[in-house]
Amino acid sequence: MEGSEEPPVTEGVLSSTFTPVDYVIFTMLLVISAGIGVFNAFRSRGMVTTQEYLLGGRTMPVLPVAISVLGGVVSAVSLLGFPTEVYFYGTQLTLNLIGTIFGILVLRNVMLPVLFPLQLVSMFEYIELRFKSQALRKIATVIQMLASFVYMGIGLYAPSLALSSVTSLPIWGSVVLMGLICSFYITIGGVKAVVYADVVQTLLMFVGVLVVTVLCCYQLGGLTNVWTIAEQGGRIQFFNMDPSPFVRHTFWSTQVLGAYMALSMVGFNQPQFQRLVSVKTLSLSQSLCTLFTVGLFIVWGVFYLSGLVAYAVYRDCDPFTSGRIAKADQIMPYLVTDKLNHLPGISGLFVAAVYGGVLSSLSSHGNAIACVIWVDFMKNLRYFSNVDERFSTNIVKLLSFVTMMVAMCIGLLVGEMGTLFNLTNSLIGAIKGPLSGIFIVGICTPWVNKKGAIVGSSLAFLFNIWLVIGKIIRGGGSPKNMPLSTLGCPENFNNTLETSLNDVLQSGLNNTLDFTFATTAVPMIEGSGDTIYDISYCYSGITGIINTIIISTLVSVLTGPVKPCELEGEVVNGTCARFYRRLWKLVERCTSSEPPSVTPAAMEGQINDLYDLQDNDLKQSIESKSDMRPKDTGNATCEEKNSGGKQ
Repeated sequence: MEGSEEPPVTEGVLSSTFTPVDYVIFTMLLVISAGIGVFNAFRSRGMVTTQEYLLGGRTMPVLPVAISVLGGVVSAVSLLGFPTEVYFYGTQLTLNLIGTIFGILVLRNVMLPVLFPLQLVSMFEYIELRFKSQALRKIATVIQMLASFVYMGIGLYAPSLALSSVTSLPIWGSVVLMGLICSFYITIGGVKAVVYADVVQTLLMFVGVLVVTVLCCYQLGGLTNVWTIAEQGGRIQFFNMDPSPFVRHTFWSTQVLGAYMALSMVGFNQPQFQRLVSVKTLSLSQSLCTLFTVGLFIVWGVFYLSGLVAYAVYRDCDPFTSGRIAKADQIMPYLVTDKLNHLPGISGLFVAAVYGGVLSSLSSHGNAIACVIWVDFMKNLRYFSNVDERFSTNIVKLLSFVTMMVAMCIGLLVGEMGTLFNLTNSLIGAIKGPLSGIFIVGICTPWVNKKGAIVGSSLAFLFNIWLVIGKIIRGGGSPKNMPLSTLGCPENFNNTLETSLNDVLQSGLNNTLDFTFATTAVPMIEGSGDTIYDISYCYSGITGIINTIIISTLVSVLTGPVKPCELEGEVVNGTCARFYRRLWKLVERCTSSEPPSVTPAAMEGQINDLYDLQDNDLKQSIESKSDMRPKDTGNATCEEKNSGGKQ
């Protein structure tokens, strides 16, 4: 870097470097996003029902929906956060991609076959169907809304880090601008506008990061040189088999994180649920999962690689430690403006990519929050029960707008709370872990009753929130970043040389070679110790799921588990239901007392009753095949159901 002129540093970030070409490219993204909303609103004017607005009439094409699902998960948080994690902590995190495969398989083969045939609009309708509890349904809806608002607030804050690095636009201006644009096109266009805007934004996000990565690789002499530099800096690590939960990234923790992210961000997440059920058939919905997984590997792979490229560029002059950037997550925006600002339009393309990631996520969550508020809270109120489709659609549009306004306020409050990826997964994992646990309990543990689900999810939620608050107060979980160096920075080069020469002269030329320009580690941030608050953020979400399953099972056993005859086949996984019925019979056989002696006449009566029962079972089997939907059994007892009393 000797002889190069460093850009001016203003309050830790670069001054404005946007050119007219950059502004044109950036503005085009905003215009296209708003235009998609206007186009869909104009095309479907006068014909939009609530179902059409929220689910696209359940006739959406597969490929755009798959890209939309990908865009809802791959946000600016991952675009900026993944490179930062790799830059500071190495490549171990990349193995969470393997964990996502397991999570997607569970979603595809266990969860969707139960949820899709129910034809739900809000996924929280399932909770009421399964546990017969409106209270639990509303609690779960509130938890989803809380998680979505937090995610949207962080998402609005994320691109401000990029835009403030290359323009004079302040953070609050960035948040307000993006919130207004997103509010406009999701309010007038509905889910179709969101899906097709997601396609444009997701592709732009991928292309923007790919172009930056390829150009920097070329400047460094190719991917082989990047990999070699990363190896020398200790960034290449894939199989850290340390079982300790206090290590930030290990093979085990990244597998857990990947599986959890797939389930919580795709499976039990209202924005993605609306897309998974917006196609015609279950098989198409399952194919969405496959396409999503392929796309996730490609996009996240590029994001991870960009982190290695950034480290290779700044191996001798870390911009965060040297004060060139104020936040660790500004590594990629700084790289673009520092090394590629001589190429017109690259800065605008990258910032547009960041904004594309944010807009795709915000639009998904904004539309979803409006959906659950209407379906779970307002639709069944007496005042709204008889309104027509046009009126109800206008209400949902108003809710979408209000949702974005609330998210803007939260975005303005997000500040000094750690790196984006760590912050997002810690907070969202703490909130949504128990929520995901409710659905897993409902689908896979047929014995859990209403009391168990309420107590289990509530205690798991309180435990997770306690951990998060404890970490914030105590500063627990502070990671140890890998070595960083500032010896190659121009402002340090002469000082380092002069100091080193003086030390050599004073020491009589002893250890002459020790002062040379080998990379020196910046002091690492030490954690507060191996306490419960220092457990890796990778376990935040799975802790809520495990606690929900264990506590709900214990409470259900103590208060009386759901009997097999009380199960409705459509709301429980079929394999789990069959296993539970066999287990129930085994327990009954083991706990039953020795049968009393009977007379021949009584024995004959029991045999006749057995034949009658078999006839009834055969009759029920024939009737069930003619009508697969469960009949309304009301408050019938198990004996009445088994005897066909309510058939």
